[in-house]
Amino acid sequence: MFTFGLSFQTLVMRLIFLLLFVFCSFCGWAQDDILSNLTRKKAGEGTVTIHQDSRLNALLQRTPYANSDEEQSNTVKIAGFRVQVYAGNNSRQARSEAYSIAEKVRTAFPELAVYTHFINPRWICQVGDFRSIEEADMVMRKLKTTGEFKEVSIVRAQINITY
Repeated sequence: MFTFGLSFQTLVMRLIFLLLFVFCSFCGWAQDDILSNLTRKKAGEGTVTIHQDSRLNALLQRTPYANSDEEQSNTVKIAGFRVQVYAGNNSRQARSEAYSIAEKVRTAFPELAVYTHFINPRWICQVGDFRSIEEADMVMRKLKTTGEFKEVSIVRAQINITY
């Protein structure tokens, strides 16, 4: 019998790893462009025509980890600070007030990111992505000097940082 210097178990593990690698590579290659595979003309088969918005094609080509336009443009979420300009209750009126205040902030400070969302049990409107509390404090003071925003405070939040 021949000896290769490796045990039988090591050879089996390497063979399994090689087969797994080949299988995963084939699966990744097969999923690369499903639309071109569907619309490719083949002898003896029918023709598939797809009428769709170009944005759907862009969604199919996105990486599985990107779930928004911000993340697609190299954005990472980290712990930081935002300035909260509104916190209401869970009513429709609170929702409209939150969006109204968001528009006021966008008009007065177009360079700042504005986030309006529902965190149970209230509607929240927050401004900015600040790494330090000092940056958030400067913007909070600017917002207060306008006189339009009454409920201004600094809160800890997950912020979006573009790199």
